[in-house]
Amino acid sequence: MGILSVLDREHTVAPPGYSRWLIPPAALAVHLCIGQAYATSVYKTSMVKHFDTSQTAVGVVFSIAIVMLGLSAAIGGTWVERNGPRKAMFVAACFWACGFLVGALGIGTGQLWLVYLGYGFIGGIGLGIGYISPVSTLIKWFPDRPGLATGLAIMGFGGGALVASPLSRQLLSLYDSGYDPDVSTSVAGGGALVGLFLTLGIVYFAIMMFGVFNIRVPAEGWVPDGFDPATVKQKTMVTTANVSAANAIKTPQFWLLWVVLFCNVTAGIGILEQASPMIQDFFRGDDGKSSVAVAAAAGFVGLLSIFNMAGRFGWSTTSDVIGRKPIYMMYLGVGIIAYFLLATVGHNSTVIFVLLAAVIISFYGGGFATVPAYLRDLFGTYQVGAIHGRLLTAWSAAGIAGPLIINGFLDREGKPGTLTAAAYRPALFTMVGVLAVGFVANLLIRAVADKFHESSETTVEASR
Repeated sequence: MGILSVLDREHTVAPPGYSRWLIPPAALAVHLCIGQAYATSVYKTSMVKHFDTSQTAVGVVFSIAIVMLGLSAAIGGTWVERNGPRKAMFVAACFWACGFLVGALGIGTGQLWLVYLGYGFIGGIGLGIGYISPVSTLIKWFPDRPGLATGLAIMGFGGGALVASPLSRQLLSLYDSGYDPDVSTSVAGGGALVGLFLTLGIVYFAIMMFGVFNIRVPAEGWVPDGFDPATVKQKTMVTTANVSAANAIKTPQFWLLWVVLFCNVTAGIGILEQASPMIQDFFRGDDGKSSVAVAAAAGFVGLLSIFNMAGRFGWSTTSDVIGRKPIYMMYLGVGIIAYFLLATVGHNSTVIFVLLAAVIISFYGGGFATVPAYLRDLFGTYQVGAIHGRLLTAWSAAGIAGPLIINGFLDREGKPGTLTAAAYRPALFTMVGVLAVGFVANLLIRAVADKFHESSETTVEASR
């Protein structure tokens, strides 16, 4: 226990003069690693061939990981708050790395269920704990700019694929000389997939350890220079009181925000999951050939990753200025317009298509990064990490609903490689309706009633 005691909360309290700007890089180290979840499409085709199974069967791995992200964040949120960010990030690193190692065993032995267990179930627990572990700490270090702080970290989750995608391709080509990283249809062998999973597991564990040993919590009573907590009272929809995680889920505000996040994620994930074939299908001619090359479609996916990442930082930082409720009105309201235009005129120009998709994905990313600050505004800082964990079950639900809506409509319209823009319209109009529901839910959010607030004695005792 002596060695592991360095992970305890009391050993992570920052000394006087410690710079709060050292905290975002520590959080970023974790989020960049777990953001690899967005890069699973790189080796999906190789997995399908290796296991001689369907796209759907391999896609279940990602779905399990996202479901476990939400469940582990919800169940483990209170534990994360109680034990502090260092221990939580260490546990996340262990689960995330073990997920890759067990997944590698499954690939090596030809047992797909082991990949489900490893990357999906075990790795998904690492995803959930790792995702929420730095959030409440960042908010406590940046009470004056919570949107900027959480945006800096959660930006890493959106940008993780930017690093993981090219890295995975190069590693596959290193382990399999017959694999061409520049050809999207190129397939790597089972040995290369095993090598990839083993390498990623080891490398990601080492990077996450950087975050583990550099994270700190502020000392009791610490406030940044020049910040007056009294100014918080001057902002509408921002409380100076605190609500426990147990009480938060009893409030209508929590469930309205759950609906808001679910709708925003469902709409965004539908495009993200289908991005590469979608742009090719939208510009498919009468001869069945697309005017968008495979390489260009891959570039489009990379561009969306950039907008996903930029939206997480840019829009969440903007929310510090204009407020959380107005920024979600923009995400959902402008998103409705963007989806409608994508369905009706998106096929007329690749420029229009790309711009609309980029806006939608930037709102998708922004919604993730802004929601912790929205929770802080409504429920205070007391157990905001645990509340955030419970709210992420909306992401789990959306991770199932979004692809089901898109794929359900597309399966009815025809086979992959033969679809056109018209095949996507029913799904896109459905997303307009989904966003409209979220828009109304956001309008209904009000300040939390006093009866749900904790006494000041309770929150002081809990911080010790």
